[in-house]
Amino acid sequence: MRTVENALGMEIPLNAQYIRNLMMGAHATHDHIVHFYHLAALDWVDIVSALKADARATANLGQKLSSWTGNSYDAVKASQDKLKTFVSSGQLGVYGSGYWGHPAMKLAPEVNMLAAHHYLQALEYQREINKVVSILGSKTPHIQNVAVGGVANAINPDSQSTLNMERLYYIKTLIDKVGDFVENVLLVDTAAVAAFYADWTKHGSGVMNYLSAPDMPMDTKGTVFALPGGYIPGGDVSKFTPIKSYTDPFFRDNVKESIKHSWYDGNWDRHPWEEDTVPKYTDFQDNGKYSWVKSPTFKGQPAQVGPLANVLCMYAAGHEPTKKYTHKVLDTISALVGSKVGVGALHSTIGRIGARSVRCAVLYDTLKSQWQALIDNIGKGDVTTFNQPVFPKGEQRGFGFHEAPRGILSHWIVINDGKIKNYQAVVPSTWNAGPRNSQDALGPYEAALIGNPVADPEKPLEVLRTVHSFDPCLACAIHMHDRTRKDIVRVKAV
Repeated sequence: MRTVENALGMEIPLNAQYIRNLMMGAHATHDHIVHFYHLAALDWVDIVSALKADARATANLGQKLSSWTGNSYDAVKASQDKLKTFVSSGQLGVYGSGYWGHPAMKLAPEVNMLAAHHYLQALEYQREINKVVSILGSKTPHIQNVAVGGVANAINPDSQSTLNMERLYYIKTLIDKVGDFVENVLLVDTAAVAAFYADWTKHGSGVMNYLSAPDMPMDTKGTVFALPGGYIPGGDVSKFTPIKSYTDPFFRDNVKESIKHSWYDGNWDRHPWEEDTVPKYTDFQDNGKYSWVKSPTFKGQPAQVGPLANVLCMYAAGHEPTKKYTHKVLDTISALVGSKVGVGALHSTIGRIGARSVRCAVLYDTLKSQWQALIDNIGKGDVTTFNQPVFPKGEQRGFGFHEAPRGILSHWIVINDGKIKNYQAVVPSTWNAGPRNSQDALGPYEAALIGNPVADPEKPLEVLRTVHSFDPCLACAIHMHDRTRKDIVRVKAV
C-alpha cells in the first residue's frame, strides 16, 4: 500500500496514519512477546529444571525483581502444578522437543520456574494486545481494512456500527493492560536471562552494519515520524545516517540484491526495480548456489536488520524512550552481574533478545501517544480516513518501507498504464538469512555463527540460540519450485 502510494505521490489522511500505526504497533508488541516467551526463551530456560524449584522461593525472587502482581506464591504454585500435569501425562506439547538438561543450560531451578510461570502468563497478554489489531483491522491475522489511500474504517463517535469512542477507549484499556506486563515482566525477564548468560555478549555479533526504517508517520506526507530509522556502518553509532522520509533517495538508491549464491537464473547485482525472479534450482554447492534466499545489500554491504538495528538507530538518533528503556535494561543487568554493562554488549546474540524487549517497551509508549493523537484529531472534527487513488497513464515507480517486527520490510513496484509491470519485496529474513553476496561477504546469520560455542555437536543448542535471536521467518526464506508447473490455484480478477 505504501509502495503504490509512493508511486502515485499520494498523501494519507492523519486518521488513517494513526490507525495504521496503532495496528502495526499492537501487532509488533504481540510478536515480540511471543518471540521471547514462546519461541526463543526455551533456548535458555530449562522447563524440566523448573519442576524442581521451590515455588515460594520462586515467588520471592519474582517479587524482588519486580512489582508485578502476578508473582504471588499462589500464582507461581498454580503454574508449577500445571507444568507437572503436562509432564506426568506424557503429552508435553510445545515442551516436547526442548534440549532439557543440556550442558549449556545454567539457570537455577527458581529462575527457570519464574520464566516458565511468565511463559504461561504471556499467552494471555499476547492475546490481549492482538485484540487491538482485530478491532481496527476487522480480523487478525490478515487484516481487512487497509487500502491504497488510507483505511476503510469509518469514524463516527455516535454510531455503533463504526469506529466510535467506546471501541477507542476499549483499545486504550488493552494497551495499558499489556504495557504493565511489558514493563514489569518482559523487560525484567530479558535482563535477568542476559545477566545469567552474560558470556553470550561475546558471541553472535556477526554483521554490524545496521539498517532500520523510520516508522509511525505523524503527517500526511511521511516526512515526520514518531520512531526514527537509518543506517549505522560497522557498529559505530556516531556514524548514524537517518532515513528522513518515504521518498528519501538515501534509502531508495542504495538497496540492491544479488543472486550469485541463490537458486535463480543468472548471476547479477540489481536494484529491486530492475530485478526478476526466475527459479533455477541446482544441488547445494559449497562455492556456488546454495539458497533460495537472495542477498540484499545496502551501499554494497550486507546489513543486519531487526530490533537490534532498530534500537541502535533510534538510540543514535537521540530518541528518548529508546534511551530510557535501553538504560533500564542495561542497569538491571549491571546490578545483577555486579559490574557495568554498556550499550556495546548489545552487539551479540543475547543483545538481540534484549533489544527486542526494549523495542517492545518503546512500542508501548508509542501506542499510547498514537491513540491520543487519533483522539485529538477526531476531537477537531476530522473523520477522514481515505483519499481516492488516481492511476495515470505511463510508468510510475514507487517503494514503501515499514519497520516490521523482524526488521525493515520494503516493497518495490513499477506500474505501467495502471497495471503492475514489476513487483519485488526485500523482506527482513532475506536481509538476515541471505547467503554470501556477489562479493562473497557473509550474510548476518552466517557471520553471527562464526565462533559460537557448541558443547554437544549432536544437540547444537547454541546454534539455535543465535539463529533464533534473529527471529527467522520461514515464510520469507523458504520457497517451493514445481518443475512440472502444475497449477495449485488460479485466481481471476474481475
